[in-house]
Order: sequence, then structure tokens, then C-alpha cells
Amino acid sequence: MNYSLLDFLTLIGSLGMFLYGMKMMSEGLQKVAGDKMRNILSAMTTNRFSGVLTGFLITALVQSSSATTVMVVSFVNAGLLTLFQSISVIMGANIGTTFTAWIISIFGFKFNIATIALPLFGLALPFMFSSKSKNKSWGEFIIGFSLLFMGLEFLKASVPDLQSNPEILAFLRQYTEMGFGSILLFLGIGTLLTIILQSSSATMAITLVMCSQGWVSFEIACAMILGENLGTTLTANLAALSTNTQARRAAFSHFLFNGFGLLWVVCLFYPFSSFVAGIIDQIGPGDPYALSMFLENLEQTDPETFKAITSGSATLTDYQKGMQEQMLSLQTSVSYGLSLFHTAYNIINVFVMIWFVALYEKVCLKVIKSKESDEEFQLRHIQSNMVSTSELSVFEAKSELTVFAERAHRMISMVKKLNTITDESNFLKLYNRIEKYEDISDRMEIEIANYLNKVSEGRLSSTTKEEIRDILRANTEIESVADAVCNMARTIKRRNNTKSTFNEEMNNNLNHMITICDKAVARMIEVLKIKEPKDIDLAISINLENEINLLRSQLKKKNIEDINEGKYSYQDGVYYMDFIAECEKLGDYVMNVVEAICLKK
Repeated sequence: MNYSLLDFLTLIGSLGMFLYGMKMMSEGLQKVAGDKMRNILSAMTTNRFSGVLTGFLITALVQSSSATTVMVVSFVNAGLLTLFQSISVIMGANIGTTFTAWIISIFGFKFNIATIALPLFGLALPFMFSSKSKNKSWGEFIIGFSLLFMGLEFLKASVPDLQSNPEILAFLRQYTEMGFGSILLFLGIGTLLTIILQSSSATMAITLVMCSQGWVSFEIACAMILGENLGTTLTANLAALSTNTQARRAAFSHFLFNGFGLLWVVCLFYPFSSFVAGIIDQIGPGDPYALSMFLENLEQTDPETFKAITSGSATLTDYQKGMQEQMLSLQTSVSYGLSLFHTAYNIINVFVMIWFVALYEKVCLKVIKSKESDEEFQLRHIQSNMVSTSELSVFEAKSELTVFAERAHRMISMVKKLNTITDESNFLKLYNRIEKYEDISDRMEIEIANYLNKVSEGRLSSTTKEEIRDILRANTEIESVADAVCNMARTIKRRNNTKSTFNEEMNNNLNHMITICDKAVARMIEVLKIKEPKDIDLAISINLENEINLLRSQLKKKNIEDINEGKYSYQDGVYYMDFIAECEKLGDYVMNVVEAICLKK
């Protein structure tokens, strides 16, 4: 079997398609689904048990735990699922993947979702040419979904064809007589094969071939299945390479779940595999252990018959036909036995590990730490599917509002730094981070507003209703602050794209204006943290806004004079005044927030 450099490059290209599809699907999902999908998934995963059921059903439908875990990672990446919810869904996916093994055992058929990838491309095409942005987002999601599964299919097609050439692995037969050492060795081989093939189902098929040919015993095949369970976690971790911290944690939780489950089953391996074999022997077609002994004895006593029935020869004697039927019956018992082992192991593993979801979450948080550049959408104080008492709800909303304001505040320092960056790569990296902050701000505004609308449906006093209206107003204005800061960044980007520049005096004026804006937002955050409105000194915020307005007027007048004197071009002046105008708008938005909080009856 030849494997050239071109084949290797095809493998790398397939991986690139897979990762790009994952990224495109996640971004399209984030644009088109938004809070609706999050609410649906939140309802489906309200507790760990419903989360497990959700994971099982999805995996049973798509017949791929890899596909389910990749979807879950993309949902976490898009902020549609929390880390806690994703862990229970991934647990359910581990049970769901055993459904595929039973289909292989019973029907020998596995639906390949990659076969509909190209038709999905055709379906997405009209969406991509639509004038509506939401339709385009649908198109991106469908194309990303298609690319993801096409990438997975190309991955399987571009690796060495071990599945069609199982005789390559025949040499492993000599390592099956080392006791528990053989169990550990073949556990590792199962893991490695799954990593290479990117499909536990494909590896399961190889395991069945090896066991049915008598190369390995039932116990060795069970050990390979355990390795396959561990190896399949790599797909989700590969998918998480281009995602945020929470998504990487979700993928890592998959590895932890399968890894810890592996520990207990290895300790109880022999009694557990014997228990499964006993069930198949009692209610199934026979003893799974008997196949390897049957083939070994037949090979030694009647090599001709052994070769005839294992090679699929068309001309068989009546005796050989009888032996072949016996072999097929024993092969069926092995297939059922391995499927039951796979199912029983995962069900017991979920039943044991489901009580430690919170512990898994803590381990993932500790192992994979957040980076400064990693920003994810996650409400800290409120949950969209839970409403507390009216007083506590208002307190939680105000606390979340402060977090919202602090996020907008961090954007100002980013814009100030953005104006000084000359390297294009670093500029785009920071600019994209600012845009991501703005996207998160849009979603935070919606989540806080939806939460307060739910609170308003209950019985509230007139005072509490008025307070909720004030918080809703402040919520809208804080989002406008984030918009204004993002518009400043876009102005700088437009300036750079046209090769326009600001002179030293202009940059000094901008820095001065940004500093005042920074002080105004910092004061707004202080106001949000003050419990009693009567303790707020409104004059501080008024003075800062007046300072912004006065500086804007001075710079606007001087801009006309400087252009007339030829100090800089008219185009430079346009970008300069656009930036200053956004600063002035920001001051108004900040003042609106302060008034909403402190001007209460």
C-alpha cells in the first residue's frame, strides 16, 4: 500500500476544510440563531439528565458522536450553550454513538451525512445571493455545516486505507498473549486507529474484522473499543483549536469524561467483559469467546477448511458449509457482544459520571485558563431561564449592567492603542477583538432586556416597575456606548485603508478627547455601583459631558482653520471629525445612563 506526499498534503487539506467549516458554521450560527437557539437549547438542557438525553437523541439521529461533539463545541463557541450544559450533552453523545454500533451489527448499514453535503451547498447558494443579511447568515451556516462533514469524509478517505486492508494489522496477533499487558497495548492501538481514521465507527469495523478473523480474542477487541472511545475525543479537540476558551473547555471535558471512565473499567476489565459475554451467551447467538478458539482449532486441525471459509470461497463442501455457518453464527455473537460491551460501558459510565458534572467543569476551568485576548459571551449574574424574586431580579440585573458597562469601558483603551499601531497584522488582531466586544455587547443588551421583560410579567410594585424601566433605558444606552467606541475603531480602519494619517497635534487632541471619555465611562460605572441614587453626585458627570462638548466645538472650529491653512488634507479632516463626533455621542450616551440611574422619583 503506497502513501505519497500528495496523499499527506490531501490529508492536511482535509483537516483545513474541516476546521474552516467548523469556524464558518459557528459564525453563521451565531448570526442567525442568536438568543432563540440559545433559549431552545437551554430548555432542552435545563438539567444534567435532559442534557444527556439531548446528546443521545442528536447522536442517534446523525449517527456520529464526533458530529455531535463538534456541534456542541460550535454551540459553546457561539455562546448558545454553557460549559456545564455542554458536558451533559457530550455524555449523552457517548451513549448515542453506541446506537451506530448496533446498526452496523444488525443491518451492516451506516448513513453517511457527507453524501448530502453537496446538495446542501446547492441549497445554500440562493441564500448567499440574497439581499437580506439574515438569509446570508443562513447560507453561511449551511455551507459551514457542509464543509465540516465534507472535511470529515475527506479525512477518512485520505488516510492509509487500513479498513480495506485489515491484513496489514495481522502482525499484531503475536502480541495478544501478554496477559493484561496485551489489554493495555490494544487499548492504545484502538486509540491510535481512531485518531488516524477520525471515526470510531470505522475503527469498530476494523475491530470486528480482526476479531472475526481470529487475530484477536473477544477481550482484546473489547480493549480496542475502550481505546476507540478515548480516541474519538480528538475530533472535538481539533474542532476547538480555532474557537474560544469555553469551547476548548467543552472539548476537553469530552476527553476528561472518557479518560476517567476508562480508569474504572480497566480496573474491572475482566469481570466486566465476562459479564457482557455471559449475557450474549444466555440470550444471544452464542458465546463471544468461542470464535477465536473455534478458528484457532480449525486452523490447526483442518487448514484447508479454515482457508476456504475465511477467504469467502464460492465452492464449499457440505462439511465446509456447515463450518462456515457455525463461524458466521459465532461472528454474530462477537458483533453483538462488542456492541453490548460498548453500550453497557457508556451507559454505566454516564450513570457514574453524571453526578460529577460540576467537578468536571471546575477541572476544565482550572486546566484551560482564560486569556486576555479570549472574550466570550457569558452572563455572570443572571440566567435567561431562571427568574428570581422581583427585588433580587432587579439587583441581579443591575449587577449584570455593571459588568456590561465595564466591558464597554475596556473597549476605550483598545481604541486608544489601535490609533498607535502601525503593523497591519497587529492592527487587524486588535480591531477584530474590538468588533467581537461590540457583538458581545449587542447580545448582552438583548439578554438583559429579555430577563427584565420576564421579571415584568410578575406582580411588581409601581416602584419596582419604574426601576426596571430605568435599567432597561440604561441597558440600551450602554450598548450605544459600545457602538460609539466600535465606530471610532472603524473610522481609524477607514483612515488606514485610504493611507490617510493624523499629524502629531491631531493625535494629541484625540488622546485628550479619549481620556475625557474614559473618565466619563469610569464615572458611569461608579454610579452603577452606588446603591442609593441620592448618594450620586450628578455634577461630576455633567462637568465631564460639558468638557467633551466644549472640546468638540473647539476642535471642529480649528479643523476648518487647519484645512484652510493646508496643515492637512480635507480627507484627513473628515476622518478626524468623524472620530471626534463619535466621542461627543459617547458623552451623551453616558449622561443618559447616569440620568436613568440617579433621576428617580
